Amino acid sequence: MTYMAERTTVRLPQDLLERAKRKAAAEGRTLTSLIEDGLRLAVAESRTGAKGKRVLPPISKATGGPLPGHDLTDLSALQEIEDLDYVDRMRRLK
Repeated sequence: MTYMAERTTVRLPQDLLERAKRKAAAEGRTLTSLIEDGLRLAVAESRTGAKGKRVLPPISKATGGPLPGHDLTDLSALQEIEDLDYVDRMRRLK
């Protein structure tokens, strides 16, 4: 597929940009390719109406609550855990 790349400015929250850069580096790819893939997924999902599977934080079987060290009110920390789990799963698939 041949296309002409276009430059644009996108404003992102600092924590999201940092997580995206870490994820791209962990996968050995550019931030641009990560953003491009994400946009393709978002556009494809909006056409099909499909919603992504919600990922819940790990739950301790011993007590029935969150594992020690997981603050359920800190959404950035929960997203970070999810990102790290994703990178770990991708590494195991290689």
